[in-house]
Amino acid sequence: MTDTQTVSSTSSSGTASFGFRDIPREEKQGLVRGVFDRSARRYDLMNDVMSLGIHRVWKDITITRARPRPGEHLIDVAGGTGDLARAFIARSKRPGQAPATAIVADINEEMLRAGIKRGHADGIGWAVANAECLPFEDRSADCVMIGFGIRNVTDRAKALREMHRVLKPGGRFLCLEFSRPVSRAIANVYDLWSFNAIPQLGALIAKDRESYQYLVESIRRFPHQEAFAAELREAGFSQVAVTNLSGGIAALHTGRSVG
Repeated sequence: MTDTQTVSSTSSSGTASFGFRDIPREEKQGLVRGVFDRSARRYDLMNDVMSLGIHRVWKDITITRARPRPGEHLIDVAGGTGDLARAFIARSKRPGQAPATAIVADINEEMLRAGIKRGHADGIGWAVANAECLPFEDRSADCVMIGFGIRNVTDRAKALREMHRVLKPGGRFLCLEFSRPVSRAIANVYDLWSFNAIPQLGALIAKDRESYQYLVESIRRFPHQEAFAAELREAGFSQVAVTNLSGGIAALHTGRSVG
């Protein structure tokens, strides 16, 4: 888990990371789509198993920090099955006031289908969309979230600029992502669990070891907390802050649009 395992969001050599491999940039989107096509059906179950249920706590913290209010509009980028969007709307409800609305935007149609199959939710729309070219108007969202998705985009800088673009001036940005443990002891335990247990669980439960091996490796290639915070500032966000969760296994990055 050293800095040599991170990868820039842009590359002059025309490559991008896919797990521990560097591949031609134009191939990453298709390979990532394949990972989530294969894992969509068991995605929610595997999240519970991989994190021992702790991802639900992390998401609850994210929604609390988002402070949803009635009538607001959320764009949930790489929103998958819609956990964050559903929670955002539920938390926004006040007696006598219209709740928030949300669009779950994900490049992977199979993930969206899995979310829709979970049942109808008032106020949620679903859109097949690439984080790097969001099909939404400028300054159209009060809040933009991306949960466990930013490390899978090919061009992080472009995706971050797009998320900044669609936010209203002063709008809130929240990114929940796996990160770097803050101590060697936590890192050692985490490495043992993720490199040994998670691919095996993927093979047993989802019948797909390869996809979960990629997910583990992609976490190690993601920038550490301060490096990613610098990328947020470069994309135009202000008031950038980082909150480590579970000793840095995950981190919540927040910021504001400056208009």
